Amino acid sequence: MKRPIAISDSANFYVSAERIFDQTLKNVPVIVLSNNDGCAIARSDEAKALGIKMGQPLHHIRDKIETHGVRVFSSNYTLYGDISRRVVEVYEDFTPNVEIYSIDECFLDFVGFKDRTAHALALRSAVLRRVGVPVRIGIAPTKTLAKCANEIAKKNPIFAGVLDLMEDALADWLLPRVPVGDIWGVGRKTEQKLKALSIHTAGELRDMPIRQARAVGTVVLERTVLELQGEACLSFEDVEPQRKGMAVTRSAGTPMEDFDTLFQAITAHASRGAEKLRQHGLVAGTLTVFFHTNRHRPDRPQYAASKSTRMTPMSSDTFELVEAARRCAVAAWPKSRSETFGFTKAGILLNDLVRYEDRPQTLFEQVRPKSGALMGAIDQVNDRFGKRTIVVASEGVKQSWQLRADHRSPRYTTRMEDLPVVR
Repeated sequence: MKRPIAISDSANFYVSAERIFDQTLKNVPVIVLSNNDGCAIARSDEAKALGIKMGQPLHHIRDKIETHGVRVFSSNYTLYGDISRRVVEVYEDFTPNVEIYSIDECFLDFVGFKDRTAHALALRSAVLRRVGVPVRIGIAPTKTLAKCANEIAKKNPIFAGVLDLMEDALADWLLPRVPVGDIWGVGRKTEQKLKALSIHTAGELRDMPIRQARAVGTVVLERTVLELQGEACLSFEDVEPQRKGMAVTRSAGTPMEDFDTLFQAITAHASRGAEKLRQHGLVAGTLTVFFHTNRHRPDRPQYAASKSTRMTPMSSDTFELVEAARRCAVAAWPKSRSETFGFTKAGILLNDLVRYEDRPQTLFEQVRPKSGALMGAIDQVNDRFGKRTIVVASEGVKQSWQLRADHRSPRYTTRMEDLPVVR
């Protein structure tokens, strides 16, 4: 028996999240910008119709913005993360198993539902009613086919946002009409190789000999071909796999030219990393600090560095991670005093993650007295009264390095001062 897997994704998610609380954004072109208000990373259908491309720099489209009245927003990740959580809560009312793939996409277990299309339409309606975000749903026996069904449902209004591709006859009819570059896992280089072999559609890729697929795109393309044939190679994760690593990184609003300013940013990232570790019940075995200048400014002095250190014992303690980050930052800081570097990005990487109870203990391990209670108290205060209520002093107060977000909307659902007011 083939196991039906669905994938539901939110339409133009960041834009849809902005539209929930601002009805004047309906049916008008809207774009959401990347960190530091650099380029467009989300576009409404109206903005796409104006020819605004994904990743297009803001300064390249100012004329279109002014001419067509395009509404522009800075990324509001606090809002988007909370709206994503609410969407997942609706999913959980319609299926016993939800696998979160990204902030706007989830795989759903559709085993046991007799009328899958009706169930998906009811789910779609519930998300729109309870959260206000439109979603599209693709259903198939494999994740790759489900993604393909989802893409077809996006582009063809005849499917009303839902496409069930469990029937082989329907897949046989639709796959030859899907460009091979639209298939999940087929990148640009692989697409070029396939087109050189006269493979232009998903149907032709499905019929590609397995050995040839491995020769062209290694085991990744081989797996994609098998998935298109209906053989599930990517399992449905009923239980979220344990994280092996995490990164906390941000671009700077203004270049960081001195060590103290840079270390403010690194302290903030290390503190956030420690908080995320504790949320997942993990400890880190390795910490890496990195920072670099703007690679797109060859007229300015360039410098990039990274340093790593082992965490012994493994830890999720904010103070221990900040201290380790400082050692790495000092070691990586440029030794030349003749040039001033403007660092535009910094971050930390945490690797070798294990659950706290599974951590290897050293012979002479010394745990800070009451460390766990202190970290728990800090997390509780910051949860109750807002992020950065309690911070490490080296994180600073004014934080000139913070991202530019000149067009950010209020954080309606997570900040008391940003709650919408009905007059």
